[in-house]
Amino acid sequence: MFLGSQDIQLGVNESLLDTSKVVSSMVDGIMARVGSHSDIETLAKYSTVPVINALSDKYHPTQILADLMTMHEVFGPQPKDESSYVAHLTHPKQTLPGLKVAWVGDGNNILHSMLVTFPKLGVHLSVATPNGYNPTEEVVKIAQDEAVKTNTKISFTHDPKEAVKDADVIVTDTWVSMGQESEKAKRLKDFAGYQVTSSLAKDGGAKSHWKFLHCLPRKQEEVSDEVFYSPRSVVFQEAENRKWTILSVLDALL
Repeated sequence: MFLGSQDIQLGVNESLLDTSKVVSSMVDGIMARVGSHSDIETLAKYSTVPVINALSDKYHPTQILADLMTMHEVFGPQPKDESSYVAHLTHPKQTLPGLKVAWVGDGNNILHSMLVTFPKLGVHLSVATPNGYNPTEEVVKIAQDEAVKTNTKISFTHDPKEAVKDADVIVTDTWVSMGQESEKAKRLKDFAGYQVTSSLAKDGGAKSHWKFLHCLPRKQEEVSDEVFYSPRSVVFQEAENRKWTILSVLDALL
């Protein structure tokens, strides 16, 4: 069943509790993209089947799975030719630990999911956000607690050049999401200097082999064409991996 915004309005015509009970009685699982994270928690609380968070204002876990798969493919053993695939022959615990990811952008749901995920896997994370756009303290606390367990480094700064130092991967996301259009002029001003460019990576001291990730759709102020369409960019490989990781989640839960 596909229930788009024109088919169902969560919490409008009936309570989330009622919707959760009705929909879960008809299906084997629910995958929901919502606004408030509390909506996904309510759905999960009252549903009789597994609920997958496909996006909320707090987390975007399915995107991070695609990012991790892409990093595993890029930094693991490489195939001899384009017709071969070898990533499944190596466990991610051999390819991911020790990598450093630099986030340059907003303290949003993508960053939150990176913070609660990467330290568990031994992936270092350096975060650059403008003043006033920091990730929430609750999420940062979770990340710091996990980082202690795995001896992973997490750092925060307001200087993009500082964040990208020694980075294997540089990641950003949209600065103006849906519902934030009225703030666009202010946000673009606040994010001045945060565009991911080759010069930012070079001046900041990113590793020579650094790669670029973005969950798409992308706007030019976030990353230059020079980077976005370069061999460093693995955004389209990352986009394809949304399919395979979502299928894996469905397979694991259902």
